[in-house]
Amino acid sequence: MYITSRMLRTSGCSHFTKYCGYSSIRGFPQCKRLGLLMNSGRLSGSPNNYLSVAFSKSVFQSCSEAKSYVFSLPHNSGARHSVFNTVKHLGKNSYSFQSKRPYSQGSSKSTSTPLIKLRTRLVVTCLFGVGILGTWYYLRSEKEKKLQLQRIEQLKKVAIGQGDFNLVDHTGKPRTKKDFFGHWVMMYFGFTHCPDICPDELVKISNVVSILDEDKTLPPVQPIFISVDPERDDVEAMAKYVKDFHPRLLGLTGTPEQVKEAGKAYRVYYSTGPKDEDNDYIVDHTIIIYLLNPDGLFLDYYNRSKTEEHIAESIRKHMKTYVKLFT
Repeated sequence: MYITSRMLRTSGCSHFTKYCGYSSIRGFPQCKRLGLLMNSGRLSGSPNNYLSVAFSKSVFQSCSEAKSYVFSLPHNSGARHSVFNTVKHLGKNSYSFQSKRPYSQGSSKSTSTPLIKLRTRLVVTCLFGVGILGTWYYLRSEKEKKLQLQRIEQLKKVAIGQGDFNLVDHTGKPRTKKDFFGHWVMMYFGFTHCPDICPDELVKISNVVSILDEDKTLPPVQPIFISVDPERDDVEAMAKYVKDFHPRLLGLTGTPEQVKEAGKAYRVYYSTGPKDEDNDYIVDHTIIIYLLNPDGLFLDYYNRSKTEEHIAESIRKHMKTYVKLFT
């Protein structure tokens, strides 16, 4: 059994000569490897078997000429199949029968490289997008902060809540505006003999305070009721009246001059109506709930149409804005 010179001439493989000990291109090869295998009885069959052995794994991997020769054989060639079966290099890291280009671990690495590059690009793109989003959010926050500061400066110029007042609370303690610095304040002007509107608004204030108290992250709100009827609403009358509402409700009253000064500071209109035969009368007045921040600055107001939920949410937003601006 032998490998013909025609097979060698066809392959044109210099490594074939090196590994097999081929000495003559015209005669039969003096193949040392094949001879040893033949003598030991380990080889039998057609020349394709010898070709398979000659194209050992080391030759096949290192010799481009050997690869070219084998891949040039027909797909159904026995020699081609025999070579691949012998070198046992089929499968995941093998050479494909359908392709003339070897598919090895090197190609696997080259395939993974684009994936790594793609992942890197995706990560860089995501980081870049996050950076842009963060910058946009920061600029937007700064813009909102600037607008809020401008609004506060404008409110300082408004003639509402700029003046001071000197009154007494329902316990007889003197009170001024400065006593409430550091506290959020909801303030309402009315009178204890009011048949319906004043009680309704004070109930609304009490409920708003209770809603805000449920959020432990928010500071407490101080509700204040200032009488515009100093003739009938003395300290005793105020103490009796405020007990029907929120426990923190503070009733303030004073002399007609003191009440007038307080009303003027908040631009509150009030007018005493004619007295009836029982010496009773109604006081017509502004129906507004005022919101003051811890600096004593008037921030917002709420009329009768505003619901408790709306007022509570509005105050919550004002509180959060104040924290962003001044803490």
